[in-house]
Amino acid sequence: MNLKTVVRPTRKTAAALGVAVAGVAALSLAVTAPAGAAQAEHRPSAQARPTVVLVHGAFVDASSWNGVIKRLQRDGYPVVAPANPLRGLAGDAAYINSYLKSIKGPIVLVGHSYGGSVISQAAAGDSQVKALVYIAAFAQDKGESVAELNSKFPATELGSALNAVPYPLPGGGTGTDLYVKADKFHEAIAADVPESVTDLAGAAQRPVDASVFDEKPTQAAWQTIPSWDLVTTQDHAINPDEQRFMAKRAHAHTIEVNSSHAVIVSHPGVVTGLIEQAAGSTVR
Repeated sequence: MNLKTVVRPTRKTAAALGVAVAGVAALSLAVTAPAGAAQAEHRPSAQARPTVVLVHGAFVDASSWNGVIKRLQRDGYPVVAPANPLRGLAGDAAYINSYLKSIKGPIVLVGHSYGGSVISQAAAGDSQVKALVYIAAFAQDKGESVAELNSKFPATELGSALNAVPYPLPGGGTGTDLYVKADKFHEAIAADVPESVTDLAGAAQRPVDASVFDEKPTQAAWQTIPSWDLVTTQDHAINPDEQRFMAKRAHAHTIEVNSSHAVIVSHPGVVTGLIEQAAGSTVR
């Protein structure tokens, strides 16, 4: 069933939590969460709480989840945010799948942006993963590349904002890394985040291998695992209509937020609320 809710959080003052530490990309911002009562309604008991695993997308690192992590920890959830290698879908998904095997008990697996592609493949066949949460994320079907999905919808600003940088492959040959141009990072990725934060994040960003746009997944875990989806209506990286299409196809419980692609930074309270709804469903 597709439960679609439009969420328009009030604007609150945002403060940077810790950006670009030791040369690592970070989009970390503390934003006042919405009223906690709605979240508490879905909050399972401490003994039953699943582990929340947060998978970041391209151009950032796990610290982009800091605002969400802080709120989940405050609410008593075990939470981890492993590094997404960003080297190719098959390898990235295999890495996250191996990480999941180190966790005991039920898991809520969350992906932002390209992290959605990764969790769709990584969760397949893992009985511990009880819910998938897509945050402004890709959720491809088996055999469907990101490039194929993107071609069905009007282009966003991200495509023209990318720099391609060749790098040597360990076994020989050359790969291609993609970076967002520094002067385009704010508008293409995080237009509702202060430029003082996005300037640092753009300078210290982690690149993604260009192969992720053409690589076709072999699994689509949302076909068998209940899913939740947050659509960002002011997204300049993934077309909002493309996000809606994927959410509807997955029969996801869906909310929409008036946010840029960096919703995990600009609206961490809303993101946390959706994750906790998914977590609550695992103990019903």
